[in-house]
Amino acid sequence: MTDTADQPIRMTGDEAKRLKREALGIADRQKHHGRTAAAMKSRAKEPGTHQRVYRYRFYPTPSQAEQLEKTFGACRWVYNEGLALRVGAWERHRVSVGFAESCRALTGWRQAAETSWLREVSSTVLQQSLRHLDAAFTRFFKQLAKYPQRKRKHRSRDSATYVRTGFRWVQDPERPGTGLVTLAKQTVPLDVRWSRPLPAGVDPVKLSVTRDRAGRYFVAVLVEERIEPLPAVFVSGGREPKAVGIDLGLAALVTLDDGAKVDHPRLLRKYEKELARLQRRLHRKEQGSKNREKARERIARLYALISDVRRDMLDQLTTRLVRENQVLVVEDLAIMNLLRPAVGKGRRRKARLGQSIIDAAWGELIRQLRYKCAWYGRTLVIVDRFFPSTRRCSGCLAKGPSLDVSVREWTCAECGAVHDRDVNAARNLREEGMRLYWLVASALPPGRTPPSVIKASELADVLLTA
Repeated sequence: MTDTADQPIRMTGDEAKRLKREALGIADRQKHHGRTAAAMKSRAKEPGTHQRVYRYRFYPTPSQAEQLEKTFGACRWVYNEGLALRVGAWERHRVSVGFAESCRALTGWRQAAETSWLREVSSTVLQQSLRHLDAAFTRFFKQLAKYPQRKRKHRSRDSATYVRTGFRWVQDPERPGTGLVTLAKQTVPLDVRWSRPLPAGVDPVKLSVTRDRAGRYFVAVLVEERIEPLPAVFVSGGREPKAVGIDLGLAALVTLDDGAKVDHPRLLRKYEKELARLQRRLHRKEQGSKNREKARERIARLYALISDVRRDMLDQLTTRLVRENQVLVVEDLAIMNLLRPAVGKGRRRKARLGQSIIDAAWGELIRQLRYKCAWYGRTLVIVDRFFPSTRRCSGCLAKGPSLDVSVREWTCAECGAVHDRDVNAARNLREEGMRLYWLVASALPPGRTPPSVIKASELADVLLTA
C-alpha cells in the first residue's frame, strides 16, 4: 500500500495492533490497560558521577561454563529473531516493532514448546539482547552506524549483559571493593581475579560477561563513580593553560609539538612471521578436527596478546598526556576513508599502509583521550581534518605544496626554515587548537569552564549553547 508519492504507508492504530497480534504473534499488553503507553525512561546517574567500567578475568567451573555457553547462544538467537521480526513486520505489513513489542514476543518464544530451552536462561539477559538491537536501530536511524546485521556463531563476540536484577553482589568486608558475584541461573559465585578493587562503597550497576576467541572469560563491571578532576596545569610563570599539539602518524605513533616522539610499536609486523606460520598450520588441518581447533586457539591467543599489549600501551600514553597538559589538540582523522580497500596501481603498498593504520589504533587513542579529558577536567580540541597542518610553515605561516607520505623533511620557500614533517604538524595543530579554545572560552559566561571536547566541525553549535 502506497500513497501518492509512492512512499510506503506506516500502519498505525487498531489495524497495526491486529497485524501484530494475528500475523506476527505479538500479544497485546496485558498489564495496566487503563494507562497510555509511555516511552521507557533510562536510569539517570547521580549528579557529579561518571560511569566507569572495571574489567576482570574470571575462571568458570565446568557447570558455569556450560550455562554461560547456553546464555551466549540464547542471546545470539534472540537478537537474530528480534531482527527478523522487525524487518519482516515492516517489509510485509508496514508495521513498526519496537522494544516493548519485541519483549512481548520474547515471552511467547519462551512459552513455545519448540523454544522452551530459552527458559534455561535468565529473561533479563535476553531482554538486554533485545535492548542492544533497539539501540542498533537507533544508531542506524541517526545515521551513526550501518543497518543491524545478524550475529553469527564463531564470528560475533560471545557476550551477555546482566542488569542489577540479574546478579547478586556481596562485598567482602575485609577487602572493600571485592566480593562475590553470582549470576542468574547459577548458584556458585564466579572465581574473579580482583586485579584492583572497585571504588569503596559503590555497588555495581551492570555486568557484562564476555568470552574472547582465545577462550578467556571476562566480566566488565559498570559502576557510577565520583572522579575528582586533576589540578589545572598552567604554563610556567603564567596563568595560560598548558597545551600540547599531538600529531598521529605511522613513522612515529605520536609526535608532540616540543619534538618528543613515541615510537610506533608495530605489533602486527613484529608477530607477522609467527602469525603466518600458525595460519599455514591451520590450513593444513582437517575441517572440524580437534587439531584444527587447537591451531585456531593458538592464533587467537597470539592476537589476544597483541591486543592486550596495544591496549596497555595506549592506556599509559593517554594517561600521561592528560596528566601533564590542560589542553590537548589532535586532528580529526577520516580513519575509515584511509582504510578503504586497496585497488589499482600500488594496491600492495596501500594494503600495507592500511595494516599499519589498524596496528596504530588511532581511533582507540582518541577515544581514550575523550573520556579521560571528561573525567579529569581537561579539554580535547579536535581540529578540522582539512586544516593544512603538514604543509603550513609553523614559523611564517606560509602554505607550501602538498607533500607525499615519503617526505619526512621539507624547507619553507618563504623563510627557509627546515621542518620535520610531524613536529611542524604538531606545532600547527597546537596553535590552531588554542585559537579554537580561546574562541570558545571567551564566549562562556564568567565562572564556566570550557567543555571537555571542542570539535571544529561543531564549533557553531558549541558557541550557540555557550
